Amino acid sequence: MADVSRDELRTVAVFNDLPDEQLDWFLDHATEVHLASGEVYVRTDDPADRMIVLLEGELQARMPNDAVFTTRAGTVTGVLPYSRMTKFPVTGRAVQASRILIFPSALFDDLLRHIPELGKRLVATMLDRTREATRVEQQRDRMAALGKLSAGLAHELNNPAAAARRTAQQLRSAVAEFRSSVSNLEGIQLTEGEKSAIEQFEVSCCSDEGPPDVLEASRIQDEIETILSRHGIEDGWQYASSLVESGAQPEPLSLMLGAVRSEVAQPALKRVSALVEINDLLTELDNSTAKISDLVRAIKEYSYMDQAPVQDVDLTKGLENTLTIMAHKLKKGVTIKRDYHPTPLLVNSYGSELNQVWTNIIDNAVDAMHGSGELRIKSFPEGDCAVIEIGDSGPGIPPEIQSRIFEPFFTTKDVGEGTGLGLDTALRIVRKHRGSINVSSVPGDTRFQIRLPSAGVGIPG
Repeated sequence: MADVSRDELRTVAVFNDLPDEQLDWFLDHATEVHLASGEVYVRTDDPADRMIVLLEGELQARMPNDAVFTTRAGTVTGVLPYSRMTKFPVTGRAVQASRILIFPSALFDDLLRHIPELGKRLVATMLDRTREATRVEQQRDRMAALGKLSAGLAHELNNPAAAARRTAQQLRSAVAEFRSSVSNLEGIQLTEGEKSAIEQFEVSCCSDEGPPDVLEASRIQDEIETILSRHGIEDGWQYASSLVESGAQPEPLSLMLGAVRSEVAQPALKRVSALVEINDLLTELDNSTAKISDLVRAIKEYSYMDQAPVQDVDLTKGLENTLTIMAHKLKKGVTIKRDYHPTPLLVNSYGSELNQVWTNIIDNAVDAMHGSGELRIKSFPEGDCAVIEIGDSGPGIPPEIQSRIFEPFFTTKDVGEGTGLGLDTALRIVRKHRGSINVSSVPGDTRFQIRLPSAGVGIPG
């Protein structure tokens, strides 16, 4: 029996206006407990066998995935009537010195019989608590996903950005070298024939054909070095390699050198060499900035920035944008096998939310394979549905946890080792779109199939 007055119990909202005899019955069957600051009152996986009424102080419960819930005085927590909880999913501590009432769950049937109104209020409390837990979990998932994507994108953007900056610095040196060579040639006063020969050779060096294969390149380089030596060019090897890489051929080089005076030959080669380097650097700069542009485009399409929240979404496009965003995690050793339906599969949906589904499932697949294996993505129509199948070659989901992977807060990772499975979030999103997720798993072949109503079937507003 608890040494607590009725008036004190009435400070808790659900007990506020209950009759004296009902409060007395509750107090007769509850136990009063004093908690010191920091004291643990429940641990993860303890039997869910008690309801807790917080009279004074503040309690804090932490999930294995680090989600935190705070309970303040005047609140009921712990297991509640009609709850299907069998074990506590949290470890709870007193934030400050606190006083609680513990009511055993074994007496819930008696409680509902003696105080039916309290039962109704506790059910409403349980629903509110579930909504709050879901909200916190969704927010945590969003922040965790954002953190992962931000880290990955920072890495992916850093490489082309650093390459572009490095190329720009090299370009300054190449332009200075080109200006110097042009100045030297202007001092020699070229004839029109010499100008034409040099320009024609420059054009042949800046073709789009690219360098030849290794054996052919070696043969051409030897021939170019021989031609340069024949025309008295000192240190011809310094020019030969870059000329071969630029696509230069022996015959145009021989024609150019044969059409210019001996004092013009070396300054002309320096000008051509500088121009070739500038052309190569511009190509590198274009590739780097194109990579950045592709990432920015993928981010905008992945998040559906500046677009209507609900629209007909091409699932293949969403999957490809997700793969682009996750490239940092995939390129270490994951082979992607695509088997997309030849025509677009459209789903009227919240596109950014579906991308979160693909992200969570692909992220889990890569983790399961420890970053190395085959990721299989397939799309196909099935009746009025579009189906996306995401599979991996990992060790499979252990049979003992297959039935739990969609549970809220369930994770296979230790504290501090990532965000868990995220499959509860994926399931909520798919169900919001009136779809379903099925999973099959054996070693070497785990498959998630997501079925969504095709465009025209619609989703709830």
